[in-house]
Amino acid sequence: MGSLPLGYWAIRRLSRQEPRWASAYNLGLENALKQLGVAPLLLASSLDFLKGLIAVLLGGGWGLEGGLVMAVLAYLGHLYPLPVFTSGTTLRGRGGFVLLGILAGLSLMGLPYWATLLPLTAALIALAATGWMSLAGLCVVGLLALSVLGLGVASWAKLAALGLLGLALWRYKENIGRMLEGTEPRLGQPLPLPSEKQAVCAFMIHPLTLEDLFQTPRFRWFKPLVDRGWVSPKLLERFTALIRPMKNGELRGIRTTDGREIRCYLISAPLLPHQITSNPELATQKAVQAARLAKELGCTVLGLGAFWSVVGEKGKRVQEAVPEIEITNGGAYTAGTVKAAIPGIIAHFSQTGHELSQTTAAVVGANGVVAFGIARQIAPLVGKLILVGRNMERLEKSADSLRKNLERKGQVPEMVVTTDISAIKEADLIFSATSDPQAVIFPEHIKPGAWIYDEGVPPDVHPDVKKLPGVRVIPGGVVRPPGAMTGNLNLHFGQEAVPACLAETMILAAEGAFERKSLGGETKSENIQFFVERAEALGFKVVD
Repeated sequence: MGSLPLGYWAIRRLSRQEPRWASAYNLGLENALKQLGVAPLLLASSLDFLKGLIAVLLGGGWGLEGGLVMAVLAYLGHLYPLPVFTSGTTLRGRGGFVLLGILAGLSLMGLPYWATLLPLTAALIALAATGWMSLAGLCVVGLLALSVLGLGVASWAKLAALGLLGLALWRYKENIGRMLEGTEPRLGQPLPLPSEKQAVCAFMIHPLTLEDLFQTPRFRWFKPLVDRGWVSPKLLERFTALIRPMKNGELRGIRTTDGREIRCYLISAPLLPHQITSNPELATQKAVQAARLAKELGCTVLGLGAFWSVVGEKGKRVQEAVPEIEITNGGAYTAGTVKAAIPGIIAHFSQTGHELSQTTAAVVGANGVVAFGIARQIAPLVGKLILVGRNMERLEKSADSLRKNLERKGQVPEMVVTTDISAIKEADLIFSATSDPQAVIFPEHIKPGAWIYDEGVPPDVHPDVKKLPGVRVIPGGVVRPPGAMTGNLNLHFGQEAVPACLAETMILAAEGAFERKSLGGETKSENIQFFVERAEALGFKVVD
């Protein structure tokens, strides 16, 4: 009986809509009311209520204990219905009205009135105080279980009550996490769904260090255990590798110059950089799961940030696995921000007394699209150019192509191609854009007075480099969205600022120009220009 998705069938029949996509948070009561109408919602809720009530009454021959066992079976079936009834459709309802039906049935079976009223009263108080429907549902099942533990019933009936609570806690785990982080939607809040006035997107992040992992309340309780040595970092990494992607952040207050709002959910699979790079298949699997979650949250676009941007052939495999949502690795606008920032950096550098035609410049990560784009831009301006990369064969081919292009213009600098990072020691001006999880530029690689434009995420430049006399380190690819952005996580890009790849995700969601998305290693110049122009029109500003 629990497996029969009566509410799902009723809503689909009466509203002719797909209930799973009616709400960005599954089929929440208020969202379902606004999206589907009163009649389908009342019928679905009543059927779920009756499901719980009748299941408990079927155990009447065994008294209150039998009703509890039937309640657990019905709730288990509701949460995980038999595939034969759902035709392979994934249903993720939390069964709030089933729990109310169970409570009503147990009351008829002899549950004391105080044990019935206490959960209902606590639920109403919790809802009035916080506006969280999920907390109200947890109050019902939690206090019901505690009440049963205080009654003189058989031990196996008390275990059944604890089983009911365990099932609810597991199903509500994401809601609990969002409540801890303050991102759970409250009763009366606007629907977080795409509309003419609101764009909704998601961005996939990961912790750079364990300290980042402890930012979220879901994992903060691990910190004292790790600090005391009771849980090793390796053991914690094994644990986090088992966790599915989750929504643990939200960016609000972004408003374009034409008055539209952009909502962005931050989705994390808590893998550290070395876990992503050392296990690409696991990383791709997590990215695919994140894309499906983003779709369920009502998003039109998922951006892959930091080390996620290179996963699955830079997003291509993720897009193939989840064609229902658009995927971008953010490469086009990242390249655009670099292109836009370099003239200003060059101008400031020249104003300090440096003669560009006599300057030695270096580009680190020149095998990459962004870094080589920088090399093309600065090559005609400097006296000597050092290209540093990991793949010498590819680097030489790229350098030859660049030389031929410059020869036609008569602007060929002295050019050095190398895989040795120490070659940048003679450079006055350094640009770095690698995907390395660790810093690659250290004090011993830099001469005093050098300027470094660091496009790497995480940063390519070790913090100690800033201690060198006269050295200036400029972070790259940082954008300030329009409006007054707020969020609950520190993204390490400064106040009200985001990486360019996240900004690209927002722009795609706002403009709907999904043919411009960045996938794979190829970045078209017309797409770069598109994002530069649309970003300016919407109010995005490059931080320089």
